[in-house]
Amino acid sequence: MRVYLGSDHAGFELKGRLVQWLTDAGHEPVDCGPASYKPDDDYPVYVMRAATAAVADPDSLGIVIGGSGNGEQMASNKVRGVRAALVWSPETARLARLHNNANVLSLGAREYSIDDALSFAKVFVETAFSGEPRHVRRLEMIAAYEDSGELPAEP
Repeated sequence: MRVYLGSDHAGFELKGRLVQWLTDAGHEPVDCGPASYKPDDDYPVYVMRAATAAVADPDSLGIVIGGSGNGEQMASNKVRGVRAALVWSPETARLARLHNNANVLSLGAREYSIDDALSFAKVFVETAFSGEPRHVRRLEMIAAYEDSGELPAEP
C-alpha cells in the first residue's frame, strides 16, 4: 500500500522510523516532508501535502505526525475528502479504519513511545473499513455536508 507521510519538527524522527517500518513491511512510503530537521517549520506545509496526496490516490493512506498530533489532524481534515483520525491506542487506530474509513492517521510523537506509535500505524494500515451500512450511511452524511454545507437531517 502507498502511504504518504508528512510531519513537523516534533514528528520528524518518528516519520523516519515510520518510513523504514513501512518499507520493511512491503509498503510504499512517500515522504512529503520535511526532507531535513527544521526546528521552526510549519506543519501545514507538509501534512496538507500528505493529506492531499492520499485523497488523490484512492487506494492509499496518509500518516501525519506532530508533537501532539492535534494540529496535524485539524489541518489534514481541511482537505476535502480527508477523514483524519488522531489515535492514542491500537483500538482507536482500529476503529478509525473499521468504523470511519479514516484515510489519514495523525500521531503525536511526544505523546507515546516510538514503539507504541509504530504499533498504532501497523493496526491502522492493516485494518480495512467494515463497509457496514450504518457506517457507510454516516460517512455519506459527512460527505454530503462537505459538498453542500447543509446539516444532515434527523431520521
